Amino acid sequence: MSIMTPISLSVSTPPSSWPQLFPSFSSWTSSLAHPTIKSAPIRSFNDRTTPTRLTPSLKAALVRVPALEGGEAAAGGDVEAKVRATARVANASVYSPQFLAAKYGSKPVKVVRRALQILISLGWFAFKQLLDHRNGVVDQNKRRRAAELKDLFTRLGPTFVKLGQGLSIRPDICPPEYLEELSQLQDDLPMFPNDEAFSCIERELGASLDSIFSYISPSPIAAASLGQVYKARLKCSGKLVAVKVQRPGVEEVIGLDFYLLRALGFLINEYVDVITSDVVALIDDFGSKVFQELNYVQEGQNANRFKKLYADKEDIFVPDVFWDHTSGKVLTMEWVHGVKLNEKEAIERQGLKLVDLVNIGVQCSLRQLLEYGYFHADPHPGNLLATPEGKLAFIDFGMMSETPEEARLAIIGHVVHLVNRDYEAMARDYYALNFLSPNVDITPIIPALRDFFDDALSYTVQEMNFKTIVDGLGNVMYQYPFNVPGYYALILRSLTVLEGLALYADPNFKLLAASYPYFAKRLLTDPNPYLRGSLIKLLFKDGRFRWNRLESLLIQGQKDRDFSAKEVLQPVLKLLLMPDGEYLRTLVTKETALVSEAFILSTMSDTYKSIPRFMRSLLFNGSANGPLMISDSELESMIELRDQVLRIWGLLSSNDFDPSFLLPILEVLQQQESRRFAGHVAGGITHRLAARFLQQLLQTQKKSST
Repeated sequence: MSIMTPISLSVSTPPSSWPQLFPSFSSWTSSLAHPTIKSAPIRSFNDRTTPTRLTPSLKAALVRVPALEGGEAAAGGDVEAKVRATARVANASVYSPQFLAAKYGSKPVKVVRRALQILISLGWFAFKQLLDHRNGVVDQNKRRRAAELKDLFTRLGPTFVKLGQGLSIRPDICPPEYLEELSQLQDDLPMFPNDEAFSCIERELGASLDSIFSYISPSPIAAASLGQVYKARLKCSGKLVAVKVQRPGVEEVIGLDFYLLRALGFLINEYVDVITSDVVALIDDFGSKVFQELNYVQEGQNANRFKKLYADKEDIFVPDVFWDHTSGKVLTMEWVHGVKLNEKEAIERQGLKLVDLVNIGVQCSLRQLLEYGYFHADPHPGNLLATPEGKLAFIDFGMMSETPEEARLAIIGHVVHLVNRDYEAMARDYYALNFLSPNVDITPIIPALRDFFDDALSYTVQEMNFKTIVDGLGNVMYQYPFNVPGYYALILRSLTVLEGLALYADPNFKLLAASYPYFAKRLLTDPNPYLRGSLIKLLFKDGRFRWNRLESLLIQGQKDRDFSAKEVLQPVLKLLLMPDGEYLRTLVTKETALVSEAFILSTMSDTYKSIPRFMRSLLFNGSANGPLMISDSELESMIELRDQVLRIWGLLSSNDFDPSFLLPILEVLQQQESRRFAGHVAGGITHRLAARFLQQLLQTQKKSST
């Protein structure tokens, strides 16, 4: 996700003394500027002293930025406060490989010292991996080595904590054992002194602590790799707030580490054949996200945008941002009274159910991922709180991501192909999702998908465990040249974390069962042509309509609170009448004739069975099906079809019939093409019934002659 617009620049050549002091790094410096990454202005990480003059046009532009809407303004705050907060980060650092090369290329001593610390730690770990390989015990020690890597990243500091968390969602890079261990990596670094934190607040906001807060907690209430949080009360309004303060020197540490990591990435790309992904590109993508987390004004804008999209939902709460007390290194947000989602007993003491809250999180996440495409990418228990009112509160908006619209549709289509076990289509989806480059042959991938999912799909949707699906898919990705986009890896992580929370509350909870109503609703109601096509593929097979699939989708879709039956009909009818819908119209005409026949003949059968038994024997010589010359199995099939269609109609028109339900049909029927189609349908029904009547007549004559 690119939020801050990079600006092109040319970078001066590193000093000539650099290669002499550390010759083995000379080739690294020359290659650190990845050609696909745009650069940013060279400026000091700690330069916050340059004043920014707000011209009228700049001020107007800032006021118009959608990301700054909502928040304090909605609560009666001053929009000018957002302008001032934005001005405070006019010189904020952004990730730039060229900038890092220029900055650290002239500091060889610092680079060598940190490089040795990292290389010795990682080298010792690599040496143990080599011994495992030579001794043939790689698989036996995989879990142990994964735990050692987790501890190693913790010791190496905030950059590697973030790196480990990033790797924990990359099935195309790490085997499952490493994914599981690294997912446990926490931001549990030591707290830094209050004096440094309070000095940072005063320096960043340009006022004394006493003039800003009437109270501030004597110690942090939480600490992470990038900063720590205090509870305070604003002097001006008396409101309780959470004040996040950035860890001193963290930009310098992270900048140096990414400079070295990027150099290591070039070596991995060149010499490590096992890893098929472009490691340098992954590091660049990850670096840009970490640097965005360092800009707390950006995090405040993220929170405002998230609030605008989702806080209107009755079950969701998003805190306001106090812009007058926010800067690049200090973020002040509304205090949220709530309990972390991993504190089950405390939640239940409030009369709430953890499973209900997780279900809210699942539904909100699905909308984030697949409707608006803007989502909270770090929904771990510390960032999700249960409020006393039963709402789910989202906090910490440092890590956000976006799903491209094409990917959102492809994901929904992928679920459809998964349900249908169409593994060839699933494999082709990976091109659309940018998991595979167009030159990769999917032929060997299809059997791998079939081998895993045929077993996984032997369970019902209600029985399938999402993590099992993700792990199995991860195994496939690890074996083949997949390159998982960052947004998709974050999606998997978000949903896996939510399922883990749900399983903590209820061991029988299944994420796929909870999310399936949303997918069913989207398939049934979304007018997007891609999803309309996916629905048709799901409902039609071998020229026949699968009424059981439609009934199942409607049953599931109605479980979604936003489902509307009126939204189901019109998109489908419009699709039928499109110029290129001839094939579909032919199928529908045929199916309508079959349904009409089923209604007429099954009704005749029911009428016959309602006649007293003694009259049946007089009228039809005791024939089981009366005047119908039809087998019992065929009649049962027709009755079943009729009953199924009636059940589907009941699902579409349930909850007290509303005449407006028919409006979508009437609107479409006014079109000229619809009248032609109606004529074809009527003709199809007539021909079908005429053929059946002729068949009955011939069979009756044949029976009479014998």
